Amino acid sequence: MQKFADEALIEVASGRGGNGCAAFRREKFVPRGGPSGGDGGRGGDVIFVIRRNLRTLAHLRYTHSFRAENGRDGEGRERNGRDGADVLISLPPGTILKDPGTDELIRDFGREEGSFVFLKGGNGGWGNVHFKSSVNQAPRKALPGKPGEYRRLKAELQIMADVGLVGFPNAGKSSLLNRCTNARPRVAPYPFTTKIPNLGVLNLGYSGDFRDSRDLVIADIPGLIEGASQGAGLGIRFLKHIARTVVLVFLMDLSDPLCLNAFDILRGELEHFSPDLMKKKRILCGSKLDLEGTGEALERLREKHPGEKVLGISAFSGEGLQELAAELGVLCTPGPAAAAPEAVSTGDSGGGRG
Repeated sequence: MQKFADEALIEVASGRGGNGCAAFRREKFVPRGGPSGGDGGRGGDVIFVIRRNLRTLAHLRYTHSFRAENGRDGEGRERNGRDGADVLISLPPGTILKDPGTDELIRDFGREEGSFVFLKGGNGGWGNVHFKSSVNQAPRKALPGKPGEYRRLKAELQIMADVGLVGFPNAGKSSLLNRCTNARPRVAPYPFTTKIPNLGVLNLGYSGDFRDSRDLVIADIPGLIEGASQGAGLGIRFLKHIARTVVLVFLMDLSDPLCLNAFDILRGELEHFSPDLMKKKRILCGSKLDLEGTGEALERLREKHPGEKVLGISAFSGEGLQELAAELGVLCTPGPAAAAPEAVSTGDSGGGRG
């Protein structure tokens, strides 16, 4: 069973600052050495680190409480306490953080890289050496360390991809991903073979234009069925993983007698999840063109949707794949319209074979 998790509840806490020390210098022949209490150390921070080699939030399912180290207390002889160690929490690109109670968006990491300090550790308290003066040469005052901060968070993953594959179970999504990319998703002749999102990288040299060295990341999500927005099949939960894509490819099985109605059904399910999904660039793609009678079905599909870009492909024979790759390269060309959209709220669940 593949380990995949796109949601996790975690608790994070920064470290408390160490207490300042009230101490006095005591040495032979120095009867009035004065105050010598050191400062407390600073508490550790909570830091999120974006790591491109991570693809899921599965690691947060096993360790869901993260606490930075407290700062050490100050000591005599003006020795300051050691600062507490930071706690580093690794996240994959595309992770968003929400308040689990209000669902308020706290941070959307998107395509960010690097680290982000989320909670600062508490400052250490001053030792009594800071409070000496001409009128108070032996202060017994020292400050306690400041407390750290605590938050409960909901982490959600929205996969970073350029192209999203949408279709019914057995529409040929996984077969297309298998043929055109380096991904090797499971392919079988029954519905809901795909139960988790799969990613593959399409080299645009495949389209025949070897001057374009860009790679496109393609996401294959579990298939949808009519009524998915009400929980049918695997539902629409995995639709959030195509929320950041630039282009959607709607795959329709040309050998299915109901293929002419497939796009209308899929569009309805996506609009129920998030109307913004249907504002994306899209291609309608008839699959399994190698089967008998599918050529006529492709022509009827084009007649029914004259305003859409409709292509025919066969992942088995390779027919139409170069044209599809070339179209994706054009639509994913960087520009104002290709900017990654903001994170969207999650839906319910999805599923399918492609």
